[in-house]
Amino acid sequence: MPHQPSLQLSPAPSQCSLEAFVKHYGDVYEHSPWVAEAAWQHGLSESHDTPDALAELMGLMLQQATPEQQIAVIQAHPDLAGKAALAGELTKDSTSEQAGAGLDQCSPEEFARFERLNAAYKEKFGFPFVVAVKGLDRYDILAAFEERLENGLAQERETAIKQIIRIASFRLRARAGEA
Repeated sequence: MPHQPSLQLSPAPSQCSLEAFVKHYGDVYEHSPWVAEAAWQHGLSESHDTPDALAELMGLMLQQATPEQQIAVIQAHPDLAGKAALAGELTKDSTSEQAGAGLDQCSPEEFARFERLNAAYKEKFGFPFVVAVKGLDRYDILAAFEERLENGLAQERETAIKQIIRIASFRLRARAGEA
């Protein structure tokens, strides 16, 4: 089996000014360019020019953030199969991700179930349910919703942050051309 070269991001993060880095990678975390700014300020080397290495550094910046900053990043995410999706108001990445999981094909009953679960989750935790939908279908997502509603606040904030880091990793890989 031939060795595949590792995927590279373009433009190379290590070669970007702060302004260029935030322009190209600031939207990886939904409406939260400060995560990219923190990664750039931490320092980028050529090793960060791969999606996985950059995702790891950016994830570390989010994990080291204050609980308030983390909650703000979670709150920047849209409801799954929610009103923003129905109104066509999602970011390009979110639209593609939700469609990939079949959330754009829900029946009226499934949309109603998503609405009920979104409301119950927000009431309990104060932020939207976030899950990396790649590789999942709407049934998997509904099951995860039900399961995670049983979590405590601290556990759920940690779970949401891990899911957001996974989403960012998938987004960076997609930008580097991984199918």
